[in-house]
Amino acid sequence: MSAPAKLSVKDLNAAYGRAHILFDVSLEVAAGEAVALIGRNGAGKSTTFRAILGFVANRSGEIRFDGADLSRLAPHDIARRGLGYVPEDRRIFADLSVEENLEVGRQKQRPGAPRWTTERLFEIFPNLAETRARLGGRLSGGEQQMLAIARTLMGNPSLVLLDEPSEGLAPKIVEQMIAAILEMKREGLSLLVSEQNLNFAQLVADRVAVIEKGRIRFAGTMAEFDARPDIRDAYLAL
Repeated sequence: MSAPAKLSVKDLNAAYGRAHILFDVSLEVAAGEAVALIGRNGAGKSTTFRAILGFVANRSGEIRFDGADLSRLAPHDIARRGLGYVPEDRRIFADLSVEENLEVGRQKQRPGAPRWTTERLFEIFPNLAETRARLGGRLSGGEQQMLAIARTLMGNPSLVLLDEPSEGLAPKIVEQMIAAILEMKREGLSLLVSEQNLNFAQLVADRVAVIEKGRIRFAGTMAEFDARPDIRDAYLAL
């Protein structure tokens, strides 16, 4: 990569009890780019995210964010450094309104990170602008996903890990999600996106890493990936 690495993961191993899940996973995200971590269900995508963020106690390897070593930090310390996370299950506050959910996520501006305001996020996610007073629990699944992302952005992170952002969403909402992610990139946000939806990944990501059974099987640009149908057939075909 020509740009310096914003996030660098080298030889990451992780286990739950005696179950070894990740095997020497290595990947990088440059400043301002989106990288897709793609693989079948159960391939190790979510565990990779959780290990990067410090939620997996039994892990080893090197994890660097803006040059700083994260491998021994607790999750809250990692978050304070500006590494955002949108989990697959969203975890919005069902009893709070859209605007109140966003306020919960508000943090101070970070040097070198995009600055997000409620009104700017309502421009990117117009569905939320229309439902700003509605309780989170009364939103549709797609609106909840938008709210989860917007709430994370209110923390002004410089890099966000998005876990399966298109999972279970209607095609129209997926299109809106793609447009929103592209807008985030234009603002200078770095993104690591885990996905099973290859078409989604191809539309938002600059580079791709393919994971299968806890190992990275391919890493390269989208053009390089498109030139390797054997990789797609071996590790992504159902």
